[in-house]
Amino acid sequence: MIRIYLLLLFIIIAFFGLRKFLKTSPTVIAGYIKTLMLCIAGLAVFYLTVTGRLNWLFAIGGMAIAFIIRSMPIVLRYAPYLQRLWSEFYSAKQSTSQRQNKTATTSDMSIEEALEILGLKLGATEAEIIAAHRNLMQKNHPDRGGSNYLAAKINLAKKILLRK
Repeated sequence: MIRIYLLLLFIIIAFFGLRKFLKTSPTVIAGYIKTLMLCIAGLAVFYLTVTGRLNWLFAIGGMAIAFIIRSMPIVLRYAPYLQRLWSEFYSAKQSTSQRQNKTATTSDMSIEEALEILGLKLGATEAEIIAAHRNLMQKNHPDRGGSNYLAAKINLAKKILLRK
């Protein structure tokens, strides 16, 4: 009889635990998993220390240290090339982000150009601007086969016209 109660208690706890798990954000869950893994690793090292079976871990650590020391001349020989490769990668990444930010600047587009992109006339109301933007975005959104460039221009035109 007690086993049935324990089984029911386990099912209830599992049900509420699963509900809580599904409502929790992935970043919090990732933090819990990292903490759990560190605790498991710590308990394993503690267990191996207490039982006297930690010798293999020290052997692997010694081999890793010897490998690192022996490979240092090779790494140092190629360090300038690796540094140059890293700087080229970083500058390419920076120029790409600057290019993307440049397309979103308001200084590149006038009010007349924004009106032309949205197909509106001077003096358009806010509702007309929003409706024209929505209509164009439905046709030119990148998720529906449109280009990122056109979507950015349409968004920029709406932003300029609504800011005036």
